Amino acid sequence: MASMLWVNLDLHPEEDAVACIDSSMENLDNRKEVVLLACGSFNPITIMHLRLFELAKDYMNETGQYNVIKGIISPVGDAYKKKGLISAQHRIKMAELATQSSKWLEVDTWESCSKDWLETAKVLSYHQQRLEAENFNNSIVSPPSPILPGGKRKRIDDIDAGEPKPSAPQKKGPPELKLLCGADFLESFAVPNLWKPEDIATIVAKYGLVCITRSGNNTKKFIYESDVLWKHRSNIHLVNEWITNDVSSTKIRRALRRGQSIRYLVPEAVQQYIEKYNLYSTESEDNNAGCILAPFLKNK
Repeated sequence: MASMLWVNLDLHPEEDAVACIDSSMENLDNRKEVVLLACGSFNPITIMHLRLFELAKDYMNETGQYNVIKGIISPVGDAYKKKGLISAQHRIKMAELATQSSKWLEVDTWESCSKDWLETAKVLSYHQQRLEAENFNNSIVSPPSPILPGGKRKRIDDIDAGEPKPSAPQKKGPPELKLLCGADFLESFAVPNLWKPEDIATIVAKYGLVCITRSGNNTKKFIYESDVLWKHRSNIHLVNEWITNDVSSTKIRRALRRGQSIRYLVPEAVQQYIEKYNLYSTESEDNNAGCILAPFLKNK
């Protein structure tokens, strides 16, 4: 007797597609939201700075544990006194021009506009408090009321006694704030008097790092040789830069001093802004010459 083959003809591809979307959204909702913060001179901002954000975002999202929702660029203030540093006003404007087409990157001027130099730990604390305040304000939302025929919503007060009232959306908590940096930034933790030991501990323990590295860097060895970094190594995310990019602000300024082209090394709008105001020259490179870097004065 031939066996019978039962075929399920009750197929609903539209419902399957909706179910897949709902499952995907549910998985996304379960991920921890992350905001990336990059501090630095941005003198000027380059395509490499922008690539750091993209590399970090891809890596964090691909872990399946995180959902990067925002990137913040925070140029250091003029009081940092780094040699060759031009005014924060110009560096802010260039960063804004570089990110004007981005849907997730923004420039914050709180650190830049401070008359005093601010430690990175303080900048992180400021942005953490802002994220917590925004999360609190967003959580004070009334639950959605039922939709009536015609698209109108029924008022909560008009819901019948026996009719279940809609529940408020579950509060997710504020996003995690993580410091985005390159390997040279991480290794600067070893420079005497550049960082307070308690600030390093706060940064890696409370916030965490997303560090972009490349082949040849001894970043893992550096972490191994530091007791505080080793203790919090699970909060340090190392992202390998497979498509290497050796563009730096120092090299950009050098090319400009020599009258060489910087096209495609910085966003076009940034290049035009630099040329318009003739921002980088031999004279500008002597800015703060002879000055002691602010952290050395504060941490000595």
